[in-house]
Formats: sequence, C-alpha cells, structure tokens
Amino acid sequence: MKPANLRVDPYNPQRQRLWDDFVRRSKNGLFLFCRDYMDYHSDRFLDASLMVYENDHLIAVLPANRKDQDLVSHGGLTFGGIIANEGMSAEIMLRVFEHLLIHLGERGFCRVIYKPVPHIYHDLPAEEDLYALFVRGARLMRRDLSTTIVQHHRLPYSKGRKWSTNKARKAQLDVRPSLDFRAFMDIEEYVLRKYHDKSPVHRADEIAMLAGRFPEHIKLFAAYRQAEMLAGVIIYESRQVAHTQYIAATDEGRDLGAGDLVLDTLINTFYREKPYFDFGISTENEGLFLNAGLAQYKENFGGRSTVYDWYEMLIPGKSR
Repeated sequence: MKPANLRVDPYNPQRQRLWDDFVRRSKNGLFLFCRDYMDYHSDRFLDASLMVYENDHLIAVLPANRKDQDLVSHGGLTFGGIIANEGMSAEIMLRVFEHLLIHLGERGFCRVIYKPVPHIYHDLPAEEDLYALFVRGARLMRRDLSTTIVQHHRLPYSKGRKWSTNKARKAQLDVRPSLDFRAFMDIEEYVLRKYHDKSPVHRADEIAMLAGRFPEHIKLFAAYRQAEMLAGVIIYESRQVAHTQYIAATDEGRDLGAGDLVLDTLINTFYREKPYFDFGISTENEGLFLNAGLAQYKENFGGRSTVYDWYEMLIPGKSR
C-alpha cells in the first residue's frame, strides 16, 4: 500500500531549477547531479530521473536513466543514488524505497542498478539508502576501489614519491591553473592509447564545455616548462572532495616527475584544507581485478581505500 503523503514524479526539464536548487542544498549532492552536467550526454542515455515529494515538498531526487527494463542510477556517472535533504531519516527512506519500487513496477521496470554516493562526498551522514537496500534484499553486485587521502590525517609519502617530486622541483617546472583543456586532453589521449589501448571518457571539447559551465568545480592544473605543458590533472571539486578525474604526463614529463609535482602541489597547497583528496578507482573488470601498480602509486601519496559500490535490487512481482 502506498504511503498517502509521498509521491514519485518523473523529472521533466520544466523542473530544472527546482532540481538544481535541491541538489545544491542537499546533504549528499554535488555538481555532477545538476542538470547542466547530467544532460550533456542525454543523447547517450534515456533519462529516467525521479523526484520524491512529501506533502508537495521535495525531499529527494534520484539521477537515473532507463536501459531496457532496468533503472540505472546513473549510467553516465560514477555514482548517483538518492540525493536527500537534511531532514531525511531512516524511517522516511524506507518509505521512499517502498514508494519508488511501486512506481517503477507500474512503469514496467524489473530491476534497479543502484550506485550510492560514497560517504566521503556527504556533508552529513547520508547512508539511510544503504540500510533501505539491505531491508529490500538488494545484492552487492560490484565494488570498485578508490584511493583517498584524509587531509587532516595525512600519511607520509613513500621514498619514491618524495624523490620524484624533488626531481621535478630541481627541473624548475611551474605548476599553475590552466584553461588549455585541449592540450591536456591530447596528452591524456596519447597516454591512454599508448599504455592502455583506451580512449578518454570525455572528448576535449566536452570537458572544456563542462568546465565552462562549472568553473568552480572543474579545474585543470598543469606543470609547465616555459610554455610547454608536460603534465596535468583535471580536478572535480565538490564541498568535501577534490577528485582527480584525469592525470596524464608526456613521456618527458614522466621522466621528470612532472605529474607527481602537480599532485604534490594540489595535495599540499591548493587543496590542503579540503577534507578529502580522492584519486579515483584502480579496479577493472567490474571491480574484480585490482590494478595493483596503480593502486600502490596512489597509496604512495598517503592515500588509503574507499569503495564505490553497485547494488542490484529486483522489483517485487517482476521477472527479467
């Protein structure tokens, strides 16, 4: 039976301002969930985002897309579970999940793929959804491993990272903010193709466009020798976390330790007061394979593990 004072509505573009204002005021939202970020790849994902109201008051949103009979939260984002206001409690969240499942069942969905916002991004504790997933019998289907530095309790660098950073300093490289996203993404694409036979998730024009929409949140820092960019890091900055979205260096930059110098400058200068510095995941094959060398590289800066989880939740009465 549906709770009488809750309702779930599909998102529509006329509600963009309401959605964005709610995300900015929420206890676990960040700019990734604002519509000008989510909708840049709307041609690749069929939006199925939801808005939850209690007595006509918006209390939660769920960034999501439809893939066949699955609701995915969200296929174009690393994570994106229920974004809630400060008043969200465990009891209300259980009712929200009940109402969501009824709504999705009525719309022909059979399964929810749910990727909760990791705790490091929360302004206040916001794991009511994890409890609701447990109560609903959700299955942990994937676990990726990220590496995070807690800035108020930083561990020392390894000897190798200290040596590499000092080498770059002796080369008198200059680390500074940059707007030359195209030059950096050319380096990123070269590195991914040469060492991993992959392409970046974003094209240069896409990341430049997103940085133009969110200049306070998407930033490029680069190491230069005079006018030549040798390495760079694109940071996705939220209230709690400075996250390295991309890290890359030219072959010469690698030899000089330019990438390490950029990271050292970010950790110790630009984001010294940020609660967390997160390097992103080091796992492949849906979390089953750990790229141990990559994880160790990040751990050598003083980082330790944070998990990014995926859950599968079946909708009662439905079969796939």
